Amino acid sequence: MNTQPNVLQISCVQLHWAKDIEENVAKHRDYLTWARSEGSDIVLFPEASLTGYDFDYILATPEKAVVEALNEVARYAADLSLYAIVGSLQRRGARRFLNLAHVISPRGKVVYEYAKVQLAGRLERKYCRPGDKIALFKVSGCPCTLIICRDGRHPELYRLPAMAGARILFHPASGSERIEGVAWKSLAGRATHPAGPTTHIFHCVANTVGQSRDGLQTSAGGSFIKDPTGLSLAEAGACHEEMITARLNLERATRCFAWASMMHPRFLRPLWKQMLAAVRTRAKDPSPL
Repeated sequence: MNTQPNVLQISCVQLHWAKDIEENVAKHRDYLTWARSEGSDIVLFPEASLTGYDFDYILATPEKAVVEALNEVARYAADLSLYAIVGSLQRRGARRFLNLAHVISPRGKVVYEYAKVQLAGRLERKYCRPGDKIALFKVSGCPCTLIICRDGRHPELYRLPAMAGARILFHPASGSERIEGVAWKSLAGRATHPAGPTTHIFHCVANTVGQSRDGLQTSAGGSFIKDPTGLSLAEAGACHEEMITARLNLERATRCFAWASMMHPRFLRPLWKQMLAAVRTRAKDPSPL
């Protein structure tokens, strides 16, 4: 494990988005073991990394199996003394699913959960319900925030946490859709944009790869770890499962651009303060909602 002061080593894992839960759990174990051997402190997995993002499969998967999978990965994290951020789709006693990110501590406890706010795609909007809080939590003492995939199109979800002190944005994603749509998004520049140039914080993305079971959808990878300037510290390819790793010197995350928005124009200052108070209060709620 990294021992440098004010430095965290982050690994982002790029996985296939339409595999069975047993295979996903095994891959979480393997990548956690690899990240530990590389000296990483935190491992970020993609959106719905445990269940996958294939709704036909998810609808047929018992909720108990998802809970057991999360518990098993939490035990791996504890055995390796690592933070892990993993994803799942769970009903949590309701008719519709929550798209969840779970922050697991080195003791194997789920210490924070966030539910995706901005739902994407016809099936997700049909089967899921949105979350109702903005993420703000600490990892190894470092204030962090978290969004899921489409949330990245809504910068208030990470700019407000940056104003409140967050230095790292964790961004699990599953950019899966019709093959033509994935190609068009890339050509049109609609791939994930780094948060650094508008906040001056680190931005870590773990995306998915691979085709759907029927071969009609795909995901084009492109996971990255970006410096607060927006420059790449590590990037993944478009087609293969892989892990990327970078060391983040936290002193570089000054949050200067987010902070400047709080200062000017002056008439907005009291409104920012009101929003930040609400963000902090709601972020403390253990419920992902």
